[in-house]
Amino acid sequence: MMKKIYKKNKNTWDFLEDSTNFSDVRNRRLGYDFVEILPPEISLQIFCQLDLKSLCNAAVTCQAWNHIIENCDQLWRNHCMTVRTICQKEIDGDRGVGYSWKVTLVRNYRKGYVKKQWLSGCYSNILSSTELPAKSMYPLDAETWGEILEAELER
Repeated sequence: MMKKIYKKNKNTWDFLEDSTNFSDVRNRRLGYDFVEILPPEISLQIFCQLDLKSLCNAAVTCQAWNHIIENCDQLWRNHCMTVRTICQKEIDGDRGVGYSWKVTLVRNYRKGYVKKQWLSGCYSNILSSTELPAKSMYPLDAETWGEILEAELER
């Protein structure tokens, strides 16, 4: 006996003609995109759990994911606030002129990483510039270099 089983699709209601074995239907549904099935608020909660690298990878997965990730400034806020612990002046300045959380993060992420490495003493015992690892430099302002120098003098 064939049974019609209805499922919600993004654009329309389709039906599957299948046997009474519902595990077959469940296994077929596993291939569906959760963004298409779940309410947007739940999808956002899932994306909020991702680290920055995973969030960026998710944004290039498909158009539906990209649309949600790129259009939700809140997803980028938490990551931006992490960078703010190192680059408070820069983050506050960018937000003050109206940059979105994502743009602010992009503008300050690399600087925050380099500044954190310098402040933590990763480069304290470098004898020459040839010993500096790649990506250890970034244009920093005089105030930032002052913070780094103070941290070095305290060590």
